Amino acid sequence: MLNFAMNDKCAAGTGRFYEAMANAFEMSLEDFYNLSLSAKNVIPITAQCTVFAESEVISLVGEGKPMEEIAAGIQMSVAKRCFVMAKKAGATDSITLTGGCAKNAGLKDAIEKVLKIKVIDLAIDPQLMGALGAAEYARQKGRNA
Repeated sequence: MLNFAMNDKCAAGTGRFYEAMANAFEMSLEDFYNLSLSAKNVIPITAQCTVFAESEVISLVGEGKPMEEIAAGIQMSVAKRCFVMAKKAGATDSITLTGGCAKNAGLKDAIEKVLKIKVIDLAIDPQLMGALGAAEYARQKGRNA
């Protein structure tokens, strides 16, 4: 790892945000993650707050807008927030994602489009990375004690 950035301002772009969006669509996270991949167009989601974005999505669904295009808008919204973090971390040609959102194919696709860089999959389960980092941190601290 060369550098690291994490969204610490709000839940937008985290697993909880995606859970709320999947609930608004009344589908599983896995189904939601893949829904945007079939979109022909993107319906922008303007709200960044999870609560407001959920209300916006529910309104769009109620209007009968194509669900895959709304989902693509959600993925693009998160990818645009990732853009700032990736640039701050100095990303130039590739990045990797960790945690549950790393399993989101729609997010990876949106990030590659917005950032114009490759998202590299990890060889191990990306949800283990936080635990592995904590274990390594403890190991290093234990040596220095």
